[in-house]
Amino acid sequence: MAESFDFDAIVIGSGISGGWAAKELCERGLKTIVLERGTMVEHIKDYPTANKNPWEFPHRNSLTEEEKKIYTVQSRHYSIGEDNKHFYVKDNENPYEEKQRYDWVRADVFGGRSLLWGRISVRWSDVDFGANLKDGHGVDWPIRYKDIAPWYDYAEKFIGVNGSREGLPILPDGIFQPAFEMNCAEKHVKQKIESRFPGIKIINTRSANITQPLDGRSACQSRNLCHRGCPFGAYFSTQSSTLPAAAKTGNLTIRTGAVVNRILYDEKSGRASGVEVIDRETLKTYVYTAKIIFLNASTLATAHILLSSTSNRFQNGMGNDYDIVGRHLMDHHKGSYTTAEIEGFEDKYTYGKRPTGIYVPRFKNIDQQDPNFIRGYYYQGSASRERGSRTDIIGEDLKSIATEPGKWKINLGYYGETLPYAENRITLNNNIKDIYGRPGMTIDCSFKDNEKAIFKDASESMKAMFEEIGLKNVKQTGTMSFPGNANHEMGTARMGHDEKTSVLNKWNQLHAVKNLFITDGSSMASSACINPSLTYMALTARAVDYAVKEMKKGNI
Repeated sequence: MAESFDFDAIVIGSGISGGWAAKELCERGLKTIVLERGTMVEHIKDYPTANKNPWEFPHRNSLTEEEKKIYTVQSRHYSIGEDNKHFYVKDNENPYEEKQRYDWVRADVFGGRSLLWGRISVRWSDVDFGANLKDGHGVDWPIRYKDIAPWYDYAEKFIGVNGSREGLPILPDGIFQPAFEMNCAEKHVKQKIESRFPGIKIINTRSANITQPLDGRSACQSRNLCHRGCPFGAYFSTQSSTLPAAAKTGNLTIRTGAVVNRILYDEKSGRASGVEVIDRETLKTYVYTAKIIFLNASTLATAHILLSSTSNRFQNGMGNDYDIVGRHLMDHHKGSYTTAEIEGFEDKYTYGKRPTGIYVPRFKNIDQQDPNFIRGYYYQGSASRERGSRTDIIGEDLKSIATEPGKWKINLGYYGETLPYAENRITLNNNIKDIYGRPGMTIDCSFKDNEKAIFKDASESMKAMFEEIGLKNVKQTGTMSFPGNANHEMGTARMGHDEKTSVLNKWNQLHAVKNLFITDGSSMASSACINPSLTYMALTARAVDYAVKEMKKGNI
């Protein structure tokens, strides 16, 4: 017999959007349970490597060959190391089929990737929200910037975003704490490029690292060890930000080790009635019921849960009447890096390890259309001094040289947009089972000609700009990443106007199930070329506001 526990609201997933859903629901008075498949991570207490020195890692922060067999997919990504491997999923226990290579980078702890993200927090503009309608790729977004702008304000005030106001329509300004200062080399390159190329700007990266204390969180200490968990609470994570706010209400319940099997559907009411989970330790089945459900398991897992949630009404998966769930999978592409040497400033050095850098907002296909590709890309990176080195000496002389700073160098890499292709998708795979007995998934996703054209242009453009302003030893390196490796997966349950071509309406509400909401990356109708996490937060707060009002009206 499955056990039942009743709440006002259920949130599936505890990452960036799930943590926000929990906070908003709890603050509006709803008794809310967060179901998380991973293990518990308590703020400060469960950051075991946060204060370790580099020499305290026996393998120089690299995974061993045996560990790479456990983290086979995770080890494809730069972010996993000896200092944070305990936050990541074990791939040998959670297999999936790759029709084409797909790097599914995922956490397996409470807080999800809010503990691991790059923290860039930028607003989308109407260029982004209007792109699908303008060029006919994908369905029209059912919202525009004006619909979400107040919720961007709301999210930024709460999480704390550092940045500079620039007045750029392509990258709307927000509510910022003081930005980290550019170093002398970055300021030099900024002045040279902006004077030579008037349409291009180099600005401070906007990131969710606070530079002033906020709600009990300390300002960033410039250690650049965010990926280990921050004991100062200086960057936004579920643990440091949304969880304390939700817990303070007395309305929050957390259930870790709860592997969601499916969402249950009540045929009589036409509503989702609850969530069936498998206990990670005992493998027993439990059922939790609620009036409102927020599905925030992350793009691929959310689609997997919808496809697994079959019933007489939804024989192909919940909300999948028109074969849309699982399709239009997107991720940003990256992999091209341009480096150059900067002459001068030999009497200058940097202090601390700033956790952010510089940012070149999109400048292509805004007013004029490039004939080679649609949509766009941006650059991010930084300048720093190399460590002194020589290849012709060893021993004490080499150690002495290593203490002396070398040349100033700048490195910029791009992130590009991917179009929402219907053939880029996930499907259930009953030939693969995870350790809990659930069907696995097959991922079939690739970058296509437009993305490859963006890669080529991004590679050539920055190299040409560096050469034009007189930087030395300019080099372009790298190859195009595989889908998933940018860690910005989106789509699979997109928003839209029409239930025949989309899964969700403008409130992130399932067209076919009025008490089920999805506000993670799966809800996105396009990928833009910029980081999506701040948009997830704003969409979540907006959707909860709507859901609770509709519940009080008796419409849910």
